[in-house]
Amino acid sequence: MPTGLKQSSSVVSIGFSVTESAANTFTETSVDLNLSPLDREVFVVLAANLDPFPPDALAGVNTLVATSLTTTSQAAVTNLSNSNCLANAVNSIQAAGFADSGVGFMTGALETPPATLEYIGIIATNDFFIQCAGLNNLGAKGVTGKLYGYRATASADIFASLVQSEVLSA
Repeated sequence: MPTGLKQSSSVVSIGFSVTESAANTFTETSVDLNLSPLDREVFVVLAANLDPFPPDALAGVNTLVATSLTTTSQAAVTNLSNSNCLANAVNSIQAAGFADSGVGFMTGALETPPATLEYIGIIATNDFFIQCAGLNNLGAKGVTGKLYGYRATASADIFASLVQSEVLSA
């Protein structure tokens, strides 16, 4: 348990999904955590699982589906170098130069790796965001997934610091 926090719920899993508004178009959705700011409630993230749709297999064309889960709204799919990104996943088919459908398929890290970490992040504002974007696909793609964690109550100074840090780093 992080210092300055008191767990107030058991571990919960929150399912989500987002589909591009049109093929190869960045799309973002928010998922409401229903946290109570008056009670200084935060969400301690233990793990995240992103399951992107498979990209289209097109001979001679590289395709991909990129996704991310963040604590703040983003203008594009991001990666773990962004301090607000808790998870990302990319499925791609590298086919440029192939005349047939014999293509290579690569998968980015889809799940939080097993580790001895106490938690992977803390969400101090009321929601988190899911982003997806395809490249060179014929139809709209998307992602489904789950976020695992628990609610906790923060001391006043910790809560103020967490909210300010999250909002200012957006």
